[in-house]
Amino acid sequence: MGVKRGCSSVNCYPLPLILSRRGRGNFTFAKVSTMKGLYFVTDRGLCGEKPLAEVVLQAVRGGAACVQLREKNVSTDFFVEEASRIKALIAPYGVPLIINDRIDVALAVGADGVHVGQEDMPYGIARRLMGPKAIIGLSVETWEDVEQAQGLDCDYLGVSPVFATPTKTNTKEPWGLEGLAKIRAVSRHPLVGIGGLNAGNTEAVVMAGADGIAVVSAICASPDPYAAARELDEIIRAALAKRVLLREK
Repeated sequence: MGVKRGCSSVNCYPLPLILSRRGRGNFTFAKVSTMKGLYFVTDRGLCGEKPLAEVVLQAVRGGAACVQLREKNVSTDFFVEEASRIKALIAPYGVPLIINDRIDVALAVGADGVHVGQEDMPYGIARRLMGPKAIIGLSVETWEDVEQAQGLDCDYLGVSPVFATPTKTNTKEPWGLEGLAKIRAVSRHPLVGIGGLNAGNTEAVVMAGADGIAVVSAICASPDPYAAARELDEIIRAALAKRVLLREK
């Protein structure tokens, strides 16, 4: 299957995803590969007058390999309806939908996975409810979190926050590049960095050990979400390739 970037066709799939056919028209995701690349996290407020669904679509067309739908101030009914729409919107592109925190919503719409924080539902319960094939990410905010995660079969760790950010106000001290590199040196999981990330610091974060880059305002607040996503995607790809070359030397 050929891979095309910056394409509006429903047959264009993001490069970081490895897909396999299962039955008619269904896909299973190679979960580890899914966590390499641009990870888009939604924020309705930061989208301004831009419809959230349109921002999501432009982010995916620009290169987002994963979409996390995060809603903190809407009703369950609204969240379920919205998640269903977003899932249908991005499914033709082969991009998985991750629901932030709300396992009930994820189950209701058949989302590809959930992301849970340290104060959300315990990982073990989340895995039991979601099943072995679901993508489940876990936030790590302290070194103790990292050590405890070593014994878990989560699909990735959300290193949060890498830098200080106004979109995540209830977190611990930022990890910084040194903290991220320390986690990379010991963790067996794919790492997704989040918090204060943008086109200006993404390369450094990937070089420090992040496999995926999660952004919120860098896309939501951009006047051109497609262009913002495409720029970030290109930076991430180049940095991942550079990292591989350095390891081979």
